[in-house]
Amino acid sequence: MSDSAAGDITAVLQAARDGGHEAAAQLLTLVYDELRQLARARLARLPPGQTLQPTALVHEAYLRLLGKHDLQLESKRHFFFAAARAMRDILIEQARSKAGPKRGGDRKRVSLTDALAAEDRAAEDVLAVTEALAELEKEDPQKAQIVHLRYYAGMNVKETASVLGISERTLHRQWRFIKAWLERRLES
Repeated sequence: MSDSAAGDITAVLQAARDGGHEAAAQLLTLVYDELRQLARARLARLPPGQTLQPTALVHEAYLRLLGKHDLQLESKRHFFFAAARAMRDILIEQARSKAGPKRGGDRKRVSLTDALAAEDRAAEDVLAVTEALAELEKEDPQKAQIVHLRYYAGMNVKETASVLGISERTLHRQWRFIKAWLERRLES
């Protein structure tokens, strides 16, 4: 995203904060393509069997952001943090729903195909990662933000470094640490 587009987003966010009613619609047009691309990248990493589409993920995340009256989005950086968090929450809720009592709870399903077994495992994996991220967020909030932007929002290294205001080299170093930390945490 160019600097002028980032400036436009910041200006629209400020107008919305000041009570501009048309700002929300204008904001959606400015960020829609980028949010959809991020959602598509995130959903592509999930195992087969997902029913959520990128468009639905973007719309749900956007509605959640607009529905929070106390949310004060101040910049492009802050907006994408909030959007990544909303996407993450939606995916976690979907995983919990699939693992919930209405869908069989803790009972193990005897499946006829490997694809169905992979779907059950995917929900468990998402929940395990969620617990690990909650622990990481307590230990180091910036590293948790990196995971949100890289994994849930689908941003590449350059985009994530730009949003966080750190160098790409620092981001690479922290990303290596995060991956190793998550591997150790998920193995136990």
